[in-house]
Amino acid sequence: KLFQWPLWVFLSFFNRRLNYVTCGSLIKLLNTRHNVRLHSHDVKYGSGSGQQSVTGVESADDANSYWQIRGKPNRPCQRGTAIKCGQAIRIMHMKTGRNLHSHHFSSPLSNNQEVSAFGENGEGDDLDVWTVQCDGVHWGRDEAVRFKHVGTDVFLSVTGEQYGHPIRGQREVHGMSSPSQHSWWRTMEGVFIQPSLEPMRHDEL
Repeated sequence: KLFQWPLWVFLSFFNRRLNYVTCGSLIKLLNTRHNVRLHSHDVKYGSGSGQQSVTGVESADDANSYWQIRGKPNRPCQRGTAIKCGQAIRIMHMKTGRNLHSHHFSSPLSNNQEVSAFGENGEGDDLDVWTVQCDGVHWGRDEAVRFKHVGTDVFLSVTGEQYGHPIRGQREVHGMSSPSQHSWWRTMEGVFIQPSLEPMRHDEL
């Protein structure tokens, strides 16, 4: 039984579990090339789909930059399990309950593919699904990863275009057909869910 193991064995196992992003975790995602966090808010695009906009913000403190990692529609992942490289997930905006989404609309500034937040209360459609691209077996918490959209094969990216009013200074987030330096993301602040354990905070900047 677990309580009969030497303490160092238990601590080693526990620390390894904390190294990964897990199902149910609530996180902020930083684009490492442009130093902006993935963000959304109840502001609609004025063109394209007219859905809720997704942007990148420089502020580390904005509560609208928290996203929850979830399983595919009708195939939920088990709470606290480490997300595997190549696994299909949904990324739900905490404040509005809409999922990170993409589709064949042009993004308003760069004319790449629009990325929006879509659905109600965490439920949208099959275009809410992304795969995590990373090098190991599981998505490491301090690892730079890419997100590839399952439905259209684009990569979640930022190339630096900035919006004006009413979201002045925020960067456009969009989908690009090829991976590049603009499509690397890393977890930052967040609460990482562990199986049968208390959530572990991760506030490293």
